[in-house]
Amino acid sequence: MKLYNLKNHEEQVSFAEAVTLGLGKNQGLFFPTYLPKIDSSDLEKLLEMDFISRSSKILEMFIGDEINTIELFNKVKQAFSFSGPIVRKVEENISCLEIFHGPTLAFKDFGARFMAQMLSLLNQNKDENVTILTATSGDTGAAVAHAFYKMKNVRVVILFPKGKISEFQEKMFCTLGENITTIAINGSFDECQTLVKQAFQDKDLRKKTGLNSANSINISRLLAQICYYFEAFSMVPHNKRKELIISVPCGNFGNLTAGLLAKSLGLPIKSFIAATNSNDTIPRFLKTGIWNPKETVSTISNAMDISQPNNWTRVKELFHRKKWKLKSLGYGSVSDNVTKETLLNLYKLKYISEPHAAIAYKLLKDQLKKHEYGLFLGTAHPSKFKKTVDKILNINMNIPHVLQHRISLPSLSYNMKPNFFSLKDFLLKK
Repeated sequence: MKLYNLKNHEEQVSFAEAVTLGLGKNQGLFFPTYLPKIDSSDLEKLLEMDFISRSSKILEMFIGDEINTIELFNKVKQAFSFSGPIVRKVEENISCLEIFHGPTLAFKDFGARFMAQMLSLLNQNKDENVTILTATSGDTGAAVAHAFYKMKNVRVVILFPKGKISEFQEKMFCTLGENITTIAINGSFDECQTLVKQAFQDKDLRKKTGLNSANSINISRLLAQICYYFEAFSMVPHNKRKELIISVPCGNFGNLTAGLLAKSLGLPIKSFIAATNSNDTIPRFLKTGIWNPKETVSTISNAMDISQPNNWTRVKELFHRKKWKLKSLGYGSVSDNVTKETLLNLYKLKYISEPHAAIAYKLLKDQLKKHEYGLFLGTAHPSKFKKTVDKILNINMNIPHVLQHRISLPSLSYNMKPNFFSLKDFLLKK
């Protein structure tokens, strides 16, 4: 597999190099030089496979012969060793694709665990120390921390915006210790993300710490997420498949990018909806053609509190390569007040959701035509936002055991201002 840097097309790397490097020169994201395509005759065979077998085939189409087929299958099996996606009916023509049944109750488990398996494979004959530096707006932190927990020669450093993620989200990754270090940054997620990018630009720091990233900027995470779109499609009734609309709650736009790559592969999804909260840089861009990020605002859908999503460059590149028109992409933004109303509406339908999925549902409900069938993505278990959901719905939600175990443990996080030199000094000394 060859990938090129979106900011410097002359920089081309292998899959192994892209996974290890994370980012290219000038903070450029890597993108496949070749976009595989599944023949329609082979698609049905693929859809009839079990989740692990199908996922291995899909990933092999991108990775090629860099990894042995049997070895890749075994790594996928280890990565996805938890409950797979579930399609849950909400209305007659609308269902939720629940992708939060993994060990940290969020969709990020798929990408983070696959990346961990890939790094483990690529580094198995090396004795080099690696530092995974990543930023989280909520669920990435837990997924990455648990995927790499106690892994030999791997140190994980996670930055998160202080006071701007839910208590349960924070407890899931700030209580582990061992090789997991967490830093509460006094700022926004965008500032956390900027610090990660600055770190990757510092050659001295990269060399001394063996720096890598587990954000969705890492191609291995992105490719893993393609797999659950195929699983979802396989669970959609045959008579609904030609009119399938998928609404994706968007923060850093990795999930939407993965869905579009699934469509590029040949999965006949009719269209997507890019659903955001009040941090609506992309909906405004799609409406006006003007790129004008505003200051990030805090919302009850905190994982989407991102004004400058990294993966948008990949979305644009894919549309360009496939000669798709951006106007074919659905979009919209939803305020906190409307999000709360939507959670209540879903509850009346006997479905307990959380703010991110509610936003995707609201825009899907508004834009879906009578003859179409819609899926909205449920990206995190509602209990991870218990205080918010309980208050809005006036309920007392049960807490899964994995969260009950963590809630009473003390946070082990450091505090830091959004200053790169402070971060660099910390990384070099710790």
